[in-house]
Amino acid sequence: MSDERLVDKRTLRRSFERAAATYDAAAVLQDEVCRRMLARLDYIKLAPAAILDAGSGTGNAIAGLHARYPRARLVALDLALAMARRAEGRWPWWRRLLDRRGAGLAAVCGDIERLPLAGASADMVWSNLALQWIDEPQRAFAEINRVLRPGGLLMFSSFGPDTLKELRAAYRGADGHTHVHRFVDLHDVGDMLVVCGFADPVMDMEIVTLNYAEVRELMRDLKAIGAHNLTRGRPGTLGGKSLLAKVTQNYETFRQDGRLPATFEVVYGHAWKPAGHRLPAGVKPVKVHLPQREGR
Repeated sequence: MSDERLVDKRTLRRSFERAAATYDAAAVLQDEVCRRMLARLDYIKLAPAAILDAGSGTGNAIAGLHARYPRARLVALDLALAMARRAEGRWPWWRRLLDRRGAGLAAVCGDIERLPLAGASADMVWSNLALQWIDEPQRAFAEINRVLRPGGLLMFSSFGPDTLKELRAAYRGADGHTHVHRFVDLHDVGDMLVVCGFADPVMDMEIVTLNYAEVRELMRDLKAIGAHNLTRGRPGTLGGKSLLAKVTQNYETFRQDGRLPATFEVVYGHAWKPAGHRLPAGVKPVKVHLPQREGR
């Protein structure tokens, strides 16, 4: 992987800190994907006592998860403290008074790649459009596997390689910097799940297209949710008018019926932590053949 396309995690944290106040108004796609993920739970039999929302953002899944699993303890974890505080704000004070013993919500500022949770402490890990910000999702999957109890469920969504393909093409050749994040193919994600010890992974994807009147509107939406250019190879300063004009001109070639499309390849997946005993991820059994003794 080229170093220029790696995510600068400190910049990522700062970006989402700043975006916490504007996120909800612009997160139309994130909310829709959340609703579709919640609908998929209709087909899964599970009664979790503890749920981790890994990369919770401002907590758009909290109400839906609580409605389905009212007795579960929810943990909303995000890399940005401001996002975690917003998520905590979705749990009103009066509900805290009514919380059953062990139920309720805890908001935590933490990294998916280094979860501040004990091993085998969650029955379900939910992650909506957060894993695409990790350069090596396999490390996050290994951590998620660690905190899941045997028989626990991982349910997630992410973005695939065709995401923002129009914007990537519009920037191509405009300068020598990276402008669009790298997204992992769903087949690679499925392989990572198996390597990390998950069983029965199910992967699928759909294409969602948002339409804009002008390319500036797309860029404003990406900035509002903290999802603008966060790669290490990004320009050191804001692009000038000439760069923006060039990108705008290039993007215009995609205009259809008076609108500019922005493609998002949404990847969905779920997998289980096996209930039976399994070796840690990456560890293979060694078969030892002992010679039989004579006379037996």
